Amino acid sequence: MLPEEYERRRRLPAHLREPEHREPDFAFTIRPVAAADLPVVRDIYRHYVLNSTVTFDERPKTLGQWRRSLREATELQLPFIVAESATGAILGYALVQPWKQRSAYRYTVESSVYLSPAATGRGLGRALMEALIEATKARGVREMIAVIADQGADASIRLHERLGFDEIGRMGRVGQKFGRELGIVLLQKSLRKKR
Repeated sequence: MLPEEYERRRRLPAHLREPEHREPDFAFTIRPVAAADLPVVRDIYRHYVLNSTVTFDERPKTLGQWRRSLREATELQLPFIVAESATGAILGYALVQPWKQRSAYRYTVESSVYLSPAATGRGLGRALMEALIEATKARGVREMIAVIADQGADASIRLHERLGFDEIGRMGRVGQKFGRELGIVLLQKSLRKKR
């Protein structure tokens, strides 16, 4: 018997084998946020406000506050994007906002990315951040800042570092949530073209 024939016979016929479990492809589209997406964006963020220290907000933002964020992003021509599944579900969002209100900071923004808990660990955060970086760069922004909690956000810090952000500082015990003192890690990415 030839080795190929032996291997073929050693394996159970397909109809007798256990079916291979394959997770369906994780397909999504990244697009600009629409006003109709804001209730889901609110709910995604609400989850993190109520259940984690990755945001220092202690009260969920209202739909009105999210509408103001969209209006500000539109007026300033700053990206605010969502990832949408093939079935139309919003899986996550990312946006940039002015780093500070003083005019001298006009070329620097702060980034945020949040995913639906069911969509984590599948590369979506990276895809949203890459799209956010490109869209922000296209608008002439020069520097992007990420402010990340120093506890419970290790995956976010690693993601930002893989995308070219450099740690520029830490501030300890600047926040308190759920009875815990929390600090922040500051990361920065230059969006300027290399000379």
